[in-house]
Amino acid sequence: MSKIISNKSNLQVLYEDNHIIVVNKRAGDIVQGDKTGDKPLSEVVKSYLKDKYKKEGNVYLGVVHRLDRPTTGIVLFSKTSKALPRLNKLFAEKSAKKTYWALVKNEPPKTNDTLVHWLKKNPKNNKSTAYPKDVEGGKKAILHYKIIQKLDNFYLLEIDLETGRHHQIRVQLASIGCPIKGDLKYGFDRSNKDASISLHARTLQFIHPVKKEGINITAPLPNDALWQACEI
Repeated sequence: MSKIISNKSNLQVLYEDNHIIVVNKRAGDIVQGDKTGDKPLSEVVKSYLKDKYKKEGNVYLGVVHRLDRPTTGIVLFSKTSKALPRLNKLFAEKSAKKTYWALVKNEPPKTNDTLVHWLKKNPKNNKSTAYPKDVEGGKKAILHYKIIQKLDNFYLLEIDLETGRHHQIRVQLASIGCPIKGDLKYGFDRSNKDASISLHARTLQFIHPVKKEGINITAPLPNDALWQACEI
């Protein structure tokens, strides 16, 4: 499923039924409110639902997971209080399969590999550091990557996460000399024009919390020449 079914108010809706709604997040959008005071994606979705269904009063919306602000791709929300705890359980038990795409300039050491680090977050600068061995306050982080395309000056990697740590993909790829394009925080040499980083939550597969049927969603790539060259 990758067809955009609605594109109102710059909101790309990829899937919607009575219980869930899936959107393709743009770079710069925050999923939930933070200290910046910027309108979060959750409120944009609420406004969309309120308008679409002519709802009076408050609209219920549950945040199931998040993406970093400069990242693009799939974000899943719950439209009902019945679905939310079931979705939370799916993600907690790692029954939902998320796949990410990332563009890196440097060739990874191996065509495919499993990376294992211990990540320690520094709240002061909102940055994580990767260590090869367990450290005090560190959390084990595991991901699997493979090169799926070689472009003129970049490599397209597909990444599967086993754990969900703070900035995990960003810091683990940087630790092998492959910072993500545009990611100044983790060592890339220049920013992207739109302040994004070239990390995209590409696919999401899970069992519907109410219908109990398989859902498989693919998020279209950002409207950027380099990303569009990756459509395979």
